[in-house]
Amino acid sequence: MKLSSISIIFFFATLQALSVLQVNSQSTDSCNSNLNLDLPFDTSLLNCLPVWSRHDFILRYVRNLSNVWNFVLSAPDTNSFVAMGFSTTGQMVGSSAVVGWVSADGSGTVKQYFLGGQRPNLVVADQGNLTIVENSTSITSRSSRVYLAFQLNTSQPLSRVLYSVGQIRVIPSAPGFALAEHRDKVSTLLNYRTGTSASDSQHSRLRKSHGILNMLSWGILMIIGAMAGRYFKQWDPMWFYSHAAIQSCAFLLGLAGIISGFVLEDRLNAEVDTHKALGILILVLGCLQVMAVFARPGKESKVRKYWNWYHHNGGRIVILIAIANVFYGIHLGEDDGTSWNAAYAVVISILFLLSIILEVKLWRQN
Repeated sequence: MKLSSISIIFFFATLQALSVLQVNSQSTDSCNSNLNLDLPFDTSLLNCLPVWSRHDFILRYVRNLSNVWNFVLSAPDTNSFVAMGFSTTGQMVGSSAVVGWVSADGSGTVKQYFLGGQRPNLVVADQGNLTIVENSTSITSRSSRVYLAFQLNTSQPLSRVLYSVGQIRVIPSAPGFALAEHRDKVSTLLNYRTGTSASDSQHSRLRKSHGILNMLSWGILMIIGAMAGRYFKQWDPMWFYSHAAIQSCAFLLGLAGIISGFVLEDRLNAEVDTHKALGILILVLGCLQVMAVFARPGKESKVRKYWNWYHHNGGRIVILIAIANVFYGIHLGEDDGTSWNAAYAVVISILFLLSIILEVKLWRQN
């Protein structure tokens, strides 16, 4: 009797284990698997690589014509949307994404979205910068996985690729097809030539170093140095040495920050032309300020007042551009840069109020 019971238990346990193995095998996709899908384009020569191991995302792609790229994104079917975006900076804000989902009735929907901001009303359906080939999009569910397919008409897709997955059992619906907040996301750097993908998180330390160095140097110390040179001349010659020391420190830190920015741009292959151009302009103006110190005429010279005008106003221009570029850099570097914006705004406000107080005091003394 005991033997019979044990046999029955063992039999049902074996059946259960076999069923689990069967389900797992059906729901597993890999680059060794063949795609037997009815897609509007050929899938026989696709490059394949895992791109997001946390959620088992697998990407297949190939360039089949001069300016047409085929993409097939495979992911577990969790009754939610899956998305693949292309970004110039690696951030979701400002990027365009292809989003797909399978409804409860089995029908699939694929739409392009423009991610214009953090608020839901800024995520706009049927908008974006991607040129999707007409009638090339599809999403199908098979063996517990979804396959999002589309074609892009472009000479070279952006290498900063984003992936996201929506909330379970929450999919967009008509008429607006509003996109709910994603459950998880990742930013990657995809090398289309070598077929390799790397997470963007490994560059986060370099990005923060670049931002902190430039914020501290051009955006804070340069202002403090200018205030020392304008408001503390009664303590001669200490005001001059303090002014020169602070500005020299700010320039060296700022130079390091700009160099780190060039390294970051090269590693991320990011398109930040405006931010880069402003940074180069700040560096050039800063170098001119440094060179002007060595060409400073004596106090008794007739051209000293023109030199003062150039040096003072040149410094003000550097500071104004630097403040603007710091805020712009925060916008580019952080999906949610609210805390950084707030902290820097508080520092700038304190320095601005302090300069007003000192300016009023200076006018009264004169």
